[in-house]
Amino acid sequence: MNNEQPFLIFGAPEIREAEIAEVEACLRSGWLGTGPRTKRFEAEFAAYKGRPAAQAAGVNSCTAALHVSMVAAGLEPGSEVITTPLTFCATVNAIIHAGLTPVLADVDPVTQNIDPAAIEAAITPRTRAIIPVHFAGRPCEMAAIVAIARKHGLVLIEDCAHAIETEYAGRKAGTFGDFGCFSFYATKNVVTGEGGMILARDEAAMARARVLALHGMSKDAWHRFGDKGYKHYQVVECGFKYNMMDLQAAIGLHQLARVEESWRRREAIWGIYERELAALPLERPAAPAEGTRHAYHLYTVLVDEDACGITRDGFLDAMNERRIGTGVHYLSIAEHPYYQQRFGWRPEEWPHAMRIGRQTVSLPISPKLTDAEVSRVVEAIGAVVPRARVR
Repeated sequence: MNNEQPFLIFGAPEIREAEIAEVEACLRSGWLGTGPRTKRFEAEFAAYKGRPAAQAAGVNSCTAALHVSMVAAGLEPGSEVITTPLTFCATVNAIIHAGLTPVLADVDPVTQNIDPAAIEAAITPRTRAIIPVHFAGRPCEMAAIVAIARKHGLVLIEDCAHAIETEYAGRKAGTFGDFGCFSFYATKNVVTGEGGMILARDEAAMARARVLALHGMSKDAWHRFGDKGYKHYQVVECGFKYNMMDLQAAIGLHQLARVEESWRRREAIWGIYERELAALPLERPAAPAEGTRHAYHLYTVLVDEDACGITRDGFLDAMNERRIGTGVHYLSIAEHPYYQQRFGWRPEEWPHAMRIGRQTVSLPISPKLTDAEVSRVVEAIGAVVPRARVR
């Protein structure tokens, strides 16, 4: 193998001159914190989702968006919130930080999204909310989940960290629930470095979320120190320091402008993987369901040791030796010591998430990848998992 090849970073963002120029203009403007670029980014993101600007608020992470949404929803302390065990720890941590109790419901083994039947089975008299996660960019079964939420009078908060472009039955992800929470982390489909967005169906709830995201103050710095003269503010809630900066929004404005172009490139890479890996004994992701739009955020394969002749971690090491970065999305939440110690969880309680978490590997699918780099990935996988082992 050629160790002189450049290391192919997993999830490297595509940053173009437009973003660089906008960041420079932001720096030269002297306005780096929450200000006009953040407001413009909020409005343009809301428009992309078919929502008025008043229903969107930029924050510093999807974690912040989830936390603020639960607080703004007025969920009483100790209430139970049902979510998936196949997610990043931030989903569960936000529930805990909001003073609530996480409850896990297993995933569908094919879609890898939370199973509506498992949600129904997990509901107790203490359940107050559901947080479905649109894993890898594939929409959850929102018709069933919305019906469950309405039946039981539950708040619905969509974790759309992977799902900016995702659609279900002609509607965009993040518009089904009371709140939709998005991520613009460095590996996401729209990048601001760190950053997130809250969508809320109810403008009063959105107004409260916006206040909570900036210390509970009635006015942000842009409105306090702008050219219209100093404006006094009042602290109306005990809020958080979660606001988005104009420096972040400066990147996001141009990332969002190219969101469809980037999606088409990831779709093309997805298609290459589907074609080139079909003869290998890897379990590939399920095809997008009819009537939906997949965001193609992650392309995940499952490495079964018996079929592939290599463990999942052995596969990760072998790809790294070939200077190709990969990811794991995700170990089941119940695999982590903190949650085991705090809640007494054991992975076996959610067997589908446990199996997926122990076998899953995410392959590079950034729009920055060239055809030659995608071919490198495919060739490396072919060397690690030969076709001779086809079942």
